[in-house]
Amino acid sequence: MATSRRMARVSSLIKREVSQMLLHGIKDDRVGAGMVSITDVDVSGDLQHAKIFVSIYGTEEAKKETMAGLQSAAPFVRSQLGDRVRLRRTPEVVFLEDRSLERGDRILDLLNQLNHDRPASLDEAP
Repeated sequence: MATSRRMARVSSLIKREVSQMLLHGIKDDRVGAGMVSITDVDVSGDLQHAKIFVSIYGTEEAKKETMAGLQSAAPFVRSQLGDRVRLRRTPEVVFLEDRSLERGDRILDLLNQLNHDRPASLDEAP
């Protein structure tokens, strides 16, 4: 149980620090092409790898550009984490796009459309 608490604490620290880097540290213009927020950080059990899930708001082109910028900034992010977070070993960083918010919006749109298209006779109770 202590290991999972430690992983959660490290994930939280990484999320906070990388969020700050997105605001003030990463100079790659591509990262600013779409609005980026970190949705989750998944740290491996040995703390050697960190998957950083990001949600990007913008056009498909802006999303691709932003992901390319984030992937190229990964070594910088890792070195900054090494300076900011005291760990025995700084994890390798990988950015992955999280499209769950988009999928959720799409499902809500479909449900609303189904509800709107439903005949009035189905609304009446027998």
